Amino acid sequence: MEEWETLVSLVVYGVTILLGLPSNLLALYVFCCRAKARLTPNLIYMMNLCMSDLVFVLFLPLKMLEISKVKWVKPDFVCPLYNLIHFGTIYTSACFLTVVSVGRFLGAAYPIHYQAYKKPCYSCLVSLGIWSLVGFHGLLIFALETNRDIPSRVFESNGSSCYSNFSKEQLAVLAPVRLELSVVLFFLPLVITSFCYSGSIRVLVGSHLNMRKKRRAVRVATATLSFFVLCFGPYNVSHVVGFIVMDNVWWRSVAVLPSVWPDLALSLYMSSCPLSITNCHCFLC
Repeated sequence: MEEWETLVSLVVYGVTILLGLPSNLLALYVFCCRAKARLTPNLIYMMNLCMSDLVFVLFLPLKMLEISKVKWVKPDFVCPLYNLIHFGTIYTSACFLTVVSVGRFLGAAYPIHYQAYKKPCYSCLVSLGIWSLVGFHGLLIFALETNRDIPSRVFESNGSSCYSNFSKEQLAVLAPVRLELSVVLFFLPLVITSFCYSGSIRVLVGSHLNMRKKRRAVRVATATLSFFVLCFGPYNVSHVVGFIVMDNVWWRSVAVLPSVWPDLALSLYMSSCPLSITNCHCFLC
């Protein structure tokens, strides 16, 4: 990693820790207070999103320690464990943003029918499914990384660094795995999220809501979708490019940086708006 990349990464991660930790704790507190009054599906999803973001932020100091090139002795399991938590929480956040968009679309397009299925127990099952899906992928990679019987171990630590200087044999295993992760846990959720928000906007614009509420709904949908694409897109595009050229593209370490910002922006933004989806007037939840 070049010196300018290291400096930028340290600044971004440092600011994320300083702002992300209190903002996510505040957001989680707000959501828990609202849950005591009324537990809704999106409250459950947003609480899970906050917990995922908190885990992500709490493990960022390890990332800063790695990229700062400080000489430190670490057990063999540290790199794969950190990889599991750091990147797993990124995809978990993307998946929870997707189910929030689905809930908003169903609440706007099918408010009556959605009421029959808008139960906290269903949302808990969906949340469990998301954690299981991401955890399954993460544990597979963790097993691959820590299996000493595999000649081309994918992630060998290099001094104080993790997951660098891959051989062709390692990339032959790593590139398809990264591609599968991006397709299942980003591009598919992106298609679903785009469909849901475009459908929600179409329904709400044609509804009898006043113009102020319509504009507010459009802003929420546009902002959330923009966060999704701009924050998670570059990192996952690097997986696709890496698979095509069969190389660990140099800009991957920079592309992962935007993925930290939803932890700040969305926690602050969502904690300031209502989270019940009882009808079209409550699109913001």
